[in-house]
Amino acid sequence: MLGKKIEKRINEQIQSEFYSSHFYLSMAAYCEEIDLSGFAHWMRVQSEEEREHAMKFFDYLNERGGRVFLEAIDKPPSSFKSPRDIFEQTLKHEQQVTKMIHRLYKTAKDENDYATEVELQWFIREQVEEEKAASDILEKLKMVQNAPGALLMIDRQLGSRERNP
Repeated sequence: MLGKKIEKRINEQIQSEFYSSHFYLSMAAYCEEIDLSGFAHWMRVQSEEEREHAMKFFDYLNERGGRVFLEAIDKPPSSFKSPRDIFEQTLKHEQQVTKMIHRLYKTAKDENDYATEVELQWFIREQVEEEKAASDILEKLKMVQNAPGALLMIDRQLGSRERNP
């Protein structure tokens, strides 16, 4: 049986993952609006992954006998300055998610909940990948400084992103 403190934190994480999905979908809409379909595709894939993360926590909570409490999802921002702004926000957001996962891991460790610690190791590794991906794209965007040709090359590259199962 899952402890109440862990149950509460996992529910908070579910909420956060669903928000992340909306956050990236809002970015995808902006990218479509400015005709960067590759950026939009990348953000849609990211949105789907975040929803999958929420469901992974959802299923885990149910498997452990916990109770899922779904709350309203905050409205994500809908205005962005540029593709660079999007990836600056993406990196910052992923760093915040990493902090939440670490806090959840610490709670599991403090509660001697070994099963949750093991489950969270996947998310910890995933966050390393998420931060690196956002950071790499942001660095490319800083290099090109909105040069149209280079921006279109990055757009094409981002459009080729495939979903990781």
